[in-house]
Amino acid sequence: MKDYVELRCRSAFSFLRGASAPEDLVTRAARLEMDALALCDCDGVYGLPRFHFAARQAGLRPLLGAELSLAEGGSLVLLVRSRRGWHNLCRLLTAGHCRPDVPAGARRPPQGRARLALERLAGRSDGLVCLAGSALLQARRAGGPERVQHLLGSLRALFGPEGLWIEVCRCLDRAGAERNRFLADLAAAAGVGLVASNDVRYGRRRERRLLDVFTCLQRRLRLDEAGRLLEGNAERHLKSPQRMAELFAALPEAVANTRRVAELCEFSLDDLDYRFPDFATPPGESQVGLLRRLVWRGAARRYRPLGSRQRRQLAHELAVIERLGLAGYFLVVWDICRFCREQGIMVQGRGSAANSAVCYCLGITAVDPVGMDLLFERFLSAERGQWPDIDLDLPSGERRERVIQYVWQRYGRQRAAMTANVITYRWRSAVRQVGKVLGLPEEYLARLLQQLPGSDGEPDLAGAAVRAGLDPGERRVRWLLQLAPRLQHLPRHLGQHSGGMVLCAGRLDEVVPIEPASMAGRTVIQWDKDDCGDLGILKVDLLGLGMLRALEQARWMLRQRGQRFDLAHLPADDPRTYELLRRADTIGVFQVESRAQMNILPRLRPRCFYDLVVQVAIIRPGPIVGRKVHPYLERRAGRQPVTYPHPALEPILKRTLGIPLFQEQSMRIAMTAAGYSLRQAEQLRRAMGHRRSPEYRRWHQQQLRRGLHRHGIRGRAAEEIVASFASFFGLYGFPESHAASFALIVYASAYLKAHHPEVFAAALLNAWPLGFYHPATIVADAQRHGVSVRPADVNHSTWLCRVEADGGLRLGLRFVRGLRQQAGRQLAAERRRGRFTSLAGLQRRVELRQRELVALASLGALGSLGLTRRQALWQASALGQQRPLLRHLEQPAGASPLAEMSALECTTADLSLSGISCGPHPLAYLRRRLRRRRVLAAESLDRPRAGDWVRVAGMVIVRQRPATARGMTFLTLEDETGLVNVTITPDL
Repeated sequence: MKDYVELRCRSAFSFLRGASAPEDLVTRAARLEMDALALCDCDGVYGLPRFHFAARQAGLRPLLGAELSLAEGGSLVLLVRSRRGWHNLCRLLTAGHCRPDVPAGARRPPQGRARLALERLAGRSDGLVCLAGSALLQARRAGGPERVQHLLGSLRALFGPEGLWIEVCRCLDRAGAERNRFLADLAAAAGVGLVASNDVRYGRRRERRLLDVFTCLQRRLRLDEAGRLLEGNAERHLKSPQRMAELFAALPEAVANTRRVAELCEFSLDDLDYRFPDFATPPGESQVGLLRRLVWRGAARRYRPLGSRQRRQLAHELAVIERLGLAGYFLVVWDICRFCREQGIMVQGRGSAANSAVCYCLGITAVDPVGMDLLFERFLSAERGQWPDIDLDLPSGERRERVIQYVWQRYGRQRAAMTANVITYRWRSAVRQVGKVLGLPEEYLARLLQQLPGSDGEPDLAGAAVRAGLDPGERRVRWLLQLAPRLQHLPRHLGQHSGGMVLCAGRLDEVVPIEPASMAGRTVIQWDKDDCGDLGILKVDLLGLGMLRALEQARWMLRQRGQRFDLAHLPADDPRTYELLRRADTIGVFQVESRAQMNILPRLRPRCFYDLVVQVAIIRPGPIVGRKVHPYLERRAGRQPVTYPHPALEPILKRTLGIPLFQEQSMRIAMTAAGYSLRQAEQLRRAMGHRRSPEYRRWHQQQLRRGLHRHGIRGRAAEEIVASFASFFGLYGFPESHAASFALIVYASAYLKAHHPEVFAAALLNAWPLGFYHPATIVADAQRHGVSVRPADVNHSTWLCRVEADGGLRLGLRFVRGLRQQAGRQLAAERRRGRFTSLAGLQRRVELRQRELVALASLGALGSLGLTRRQALWQASALGQQRPLLRHLEQPAGASPLAEMSALECTTADLSLSGISCGPHPLAYLRRRLRRRRVLAAESLDRPRAGDWVRVAGMVIVRQRPATARGMTFLTLEDETGLVNVTITPDL
């Protein structure tokens, strides 16, 4: 009996109201020999792309819909019949989430918690099938027969006789039979068709326990407190057509009608009518014509001379872009970059876009892909079957927000939104959440979590429980060990992508529902970047980068001096810059300031730009876990021979000494050694980085192994190649183009530090928070480089840090804790009318609160008024006691009876009140005593030999325990002379 089609399934994308991944529901349906299945998650279509592609691969027909919550109570299941119906469903879901009763900027409701009044469905019901069961039952509970008839009449008017069906469900609960009799009688009396459903919440019976966990998380209850809120049985699993026919033997027409409804639903996501917006061109010029003109004009600037190799590459890329109809996309990104430059906002493309000579000539990227022999097809190809993805780095903060708002202003709120980011459960979050539901004490969970790695690898959870002192046989621990693994990779909540923006030629909310983001003024679609890529929806990533904000600050400061600083015009191969990098003097330098990078720099000893590309890429989880770092360094130093897994791979791996470091190399290896096409190589790359399904990754690994065997590569060589794919793609290996884009910023920030350390430090402080280090460490590092760092002062400081005429670095008022930005900026503006000469005069001219005056006095920021810190504190306290009417009078305070602060007291006050001290380092005050105890300073650590025991002391400025470090903890200590790296083994 295959007439039955399940028309109502929830997946885990109903966010705590469903327990199976969409792919798992499809797998279960295929095993039950179903030929169609509907997914209708609560108030969203979050999981439909994954469901669509999984169903297509399994040979099932996916039926698309959503369960829409009504403001009047209950819900309606809406299934999509046609493209018009899809438009209407998306508009309805958008309206349910973007409710007018929710003020702008208010905290949005959780995913799947929309609400829509029934009247809002008017004019939006075409192309939809409505299954009404829940809403009718709720109407009966709330208002009796009259309300039921009113609702039924409204639904018939909205959806018509063919579009409205009444749903009955048999989950073998006590009240189920009575509910179904009521609904069946109602349908017969009204002449409305009846359809059967199992109201599926999970694929298999055993997943009922997982739904119980989600119910408790949703209600913030322990399992033993949930009571009747939990499922009464495990009947809401996906059942076979035969079983459903048995359950509805008394209502055979309800089973047969499911097939009729399924045949009405012809829409597929393959019919999604998404189109990227056209770019407005001058009269008489096409988008392709404008793009070609801009590219060749840019090529004449970028390439001097413009050779035949560059011409061939540009002609090839332009032909591919034209064939794929993407000229408008490149013009839109070019326009965003143009806007940035007109506004003086630093911008640089990165990622796979840096493989494109067209992007380079348009000024989108800053690395020459022809000169570096980068693989354009990693970015765009007719064979890849994937749309391009251009990432733009922008200064983080207000400047980036200005660019985002420009895009919304140019294309409209109805045609642009941010992409989502699906946050999934990982081992630690799964254990924590399940443990809470089971009522395990916090201290037990804390001990268990300490035993789990932070990486995505599968831990020995039972072993970790034993090491944490838990009994695996205890009932709650046993359930934890069973349930926590099942949460892996299920969606936890929907976040906002860091910068991905989707643009649409028409209404975007007719392509995908839109929700308010948690940040005021932002909206987000219900799909993530992978969903968009799979469905051919183009996006532009507008990403915030703190170092670009710092470089922008530095550019402004150098321009004030009449000096030029620009990423595109830096001197190449500057000796001072590379010497700074070789000695790992890289505190604050982009991407190479971590302890691991600083340890590698003196061994790698970069001499040219490509060495920086390698340096950026080599300290990543992929090369580290794949154990490629040490072999590369040994080969570079000449202590190991350069070998290759197979002779055919030498042209691909020669530049990196036989060690695969980049994604492009792995794609070329698949094409050369396993006979993959470009499209297959791209599918392999994406599959190995695929976090949704370990089985999917393993299947692709086996296919790669077979391809290698067909081409004569077996044994250790084949396994080495397969392992390199797993480590690089599965554990975040860099594209070469991405590493090259970052390497340029590495070089720029190192150049700035080598030649203008005072500007570099001021820029970092103004852009903070960024990077690894606290402002105090940045200041101490600047002082070690001979920079005179001066404290904040009301007569010398602006809100931000600045470099004074003699090259000294003046701290900004932003580092006075407790001083409002508005007050600090008002103080700097008022000073333009004349210096402050007294504390009373300062208070009279600037609206400062009592605690702000005290903060300024405590930090010595009133020193230019001729006051010591204690004098200033005394006067600030006296001013605070004056009556408001007398504050305009300058009444001298008495002399302070307190002794002046010592140097140590000043340093202590600085660190406690601003986190920064311009005076001696705290360890300097202890050095004499430390020396007596034979504690070495950081600058002396090059004297002991390997294996010697030494004593060191310092302030902990960095503490790391990376997932790839096998339980080790790494500390960086700072004293007045420099830094000390300390490794703490797990047994300590």
